[in-house]
Amino acid sequence: VFASNNESALMLCMDVGFSMSNSAPGEEPPFELAKKIIQKFVQRQVFAESKDELGLVLFGTDSTNNLLHQDGQYENISVFRELSVPDFDLLEQIQNQLQPENQQADWMDALVVCMDLLQRARTGKKYDRLNIVQLTDLNIQASSDQLDIIIQNLKSSDITLQFFLPFPAEDDEDGGGDGPRSESGHPGRGKGLSRDQKEGLDMMKHIMLSLDEDDGLDQIYTFRNAIEQLRMFKQIERRPMAWPCLLTVGSCVSIRIVGYKAVMQEKLKKTWMTVDAQTNQKEVIKRETVYCLDDDNETEVQVTETIQGFRYGSDIVPFSKVDQEQMKYKHDGKCFAVLGFTKQNLVHRHQFIGNQVIKLFAAKDDEHAGVALSALIRALRELEMVAIVRYAYDRRSNPQVGAAFPCIKQHYECLMYIQLPFVEDLRQFSFPSFDNKKVTPTETQLSAVDSLIDSMMLVEEGDDGKPKDMFKVHHIPNPEFQRLFQCLHHRVVNPGTPLPPIEPWLKAVLGRPDVIGQRCQAPLEELKRVFPLTQVEKKKNLKTSAEVFGKDSGEPDGKKAKHDEEEEEEDFNLANITEGSITSVGSVDPARDFCFLVKQKSIPFGEVCQQLIQRIEQLLSNRNTEYYTKSITGIQAFREQSVKLGNADLYNNYLQSLKGSITNRQLEVFWDLLVQDGLTLISNDQVKGSAIFNAEANQFLVGVEKKEEVAPPPAEDNEDVDDLLDMM
Repeated sequence: VFASNNESALMLCMDVGFSMSNSAPGEEPPFELAKKIIQKFVQRQVFAESKDELGLVLFGTDSTNNLLHQDGQYENISVFRELSVPDFDLLEQIQNQLQPENQQADWMDALVVCMDLLQRARTGKKYDRLNIVQLTDLNIQASSDQLDIIIQNLKSSDITLQFFLPFPAEDDEDGGGDGPRSESGHPGRGKGLSRDQKEGLDMMKHIMLSLDEDDGLDQIYTFRNAIEQLRMFKQIERRPMAWPCLLTVGSCVSIRIVGYKAVMQEKLKKTWMTVDAQTNQKEVIKRETVYCLDDDNETEVQVTETIQGFRYGSDIVPFSKVDQEQMKYKHDGKCFAVLGFTKQNLVHRHQFIGNQVIKLFAAKDDEHAGVALSALIRALRELEMVAIVRYAYDRRSNPQVGAAFPCIKQHYECLMYIQLPFVEDLRQFSFPSFDNKKVTPTETQLSAVDSLIDSMMLVEEGDDGKPKDMFKVHHIPNPEFQRLFQCLHHRVVNPGTPLPPIEPWLKAVLGRPDVIGQRCQAPLEELKRVFPLTQVEKKKNLKTSAEVFGKDSGEPDGKKAKHDEEEEEEDFNLANITEGSITSVGSVDPARDFCFLVKQKSIPFGEVCQQLIQRIEQLLSNRNTEYYTKSITGIQAFREQSVKLGNADLYNNYLQSLKGSITNRQLEVFWDLLVQDGLTLISNDQVKGSAIFNAEANQFLVGVEKKEEVAPPPAEDNEDVDDLLDMM
């Protein structure tokens, strides 16, 4: 619906006459449905950043405003918006100014006004496509005197038409007359169409079949069908950008190629800026950056007297602009050089990295390049091999190593380039084996898991016997984009009101297909049956001092050893004896006290956290390394328990408050120790509901300005590399 190419011109023509406001009880008036279609289409064009021009003509208006109006002709037709690129102003005007009116106008006259506007706009400007979209209920007698002339002008001007009606066009033969109109699903149809509607529908069909004998009637839609198709915001339009280069194989073979980005992760275009809260104007806000020394007088430093520094751990390594320029990797510029070939099965899918896939074709109008590239592609396909290549976009970019796969389709053939990792990009992990002699699944249990997997397969056999994908990810819109566009539109047309809830279809867009949900019910029940769960409670038997210390009273050595092994299995220690007397977080071992009280649940979690915070603040007031260590241990326990219980707010609020007071309280040494341990905020990746994003948590520990650079304790040799990166 509304398919439009770049730099096309489209006129929306909407009926706002009094008949469009009539509806049966419980039904939405055709006017409101048509207005939703106009809004949704303009939204799609705005958020797709389309350069297509769009105009809006209303007919059935109380006033008349068009260039063809004279001698009583073309009355009650008004140009609401001349052809221009749609913007937020148009969305606001449609929301606030587009209202039903009390007159009726000939929809054929409105069509002629739209044709005239397109012809005038074409003068001195070239459009790839001209299109008129008319939304009406046809409930007025239309003049057919100039019908053939109108059709001829549409053909000669190469103008395409689309019509949107409140009722389906194919069922007009049933019923008739001017009776009441009420039929579920199609407002305006009711027991039948009025005489004017039947005649108007016949004229409309005649026009569409004259313009396109085969598919003309396919361009007549219902209001509800259009709303369903337009509910999804249109994706941002991107023109293909050619990347010409030479594909080289050794020093003797070179093939002219052109690359296009076939797949690339789309980023949201967020241009946040600071504006005045009262006027919403950015011009009244001026930002000024001043560099000062972190001393008592805050001595101002000129920008020319500053230099860039690279933070590595707690050290800062200075780099001048000359150093930065010399540090860059230098190469000869853009290239696509084949380093060698390997079997496809040796390039594993989990090794694909990067955020794009590039399709490479032979250069246009170069027959020799086409033959050479085709021979290479077909040889790779037959031998089931790929080319390992060195790729550099231009002189400024760092080179990559990737794999070029052969791709042969019905209408074209090309190479597909995907980036491969360097050694620093790989992460090595070691995990315990699944082989456990104590727990071996039975055949029944294995069969139940197999059945569940089979029932949840997203690929099924189609009618033609070929595999059919039930969950086409590349057809699913990004929910983040859709939600942002929904909220932006709402804020433009309804300033100051709460944002709307997420639309139900958007919530369900990444949901499990219904057929999968139905199929997996029985296997899930079987899985619950063959894998019964029982609650296990670990009982702690508190031992008396006599039981602990009275073990050497004549017992044989073998018995003693056996007792020692049992104690190790129960994780018994002397601290368990005194745990029963802990009622608050003390100063000797605040971390242990805190963990015990949280585990006992005798005191609310928030109150235990406040006790720990007060104890940490008391320890920090001494400014001593020993107390710093106790405080950090307490903060670490605070973080671990908050993650376990899924409550991140208390911990995050305290850590943010603590960070803000570091400089005033001269706790820079303590902050260095905190940074070394990587005790940052809890992000929403760790605890759902946390207001802290992962990137914000990673940057949290690097934002404190110090009055003096204090040398931190020497780092241990086995310090994790990722922790160092987090501190940079």
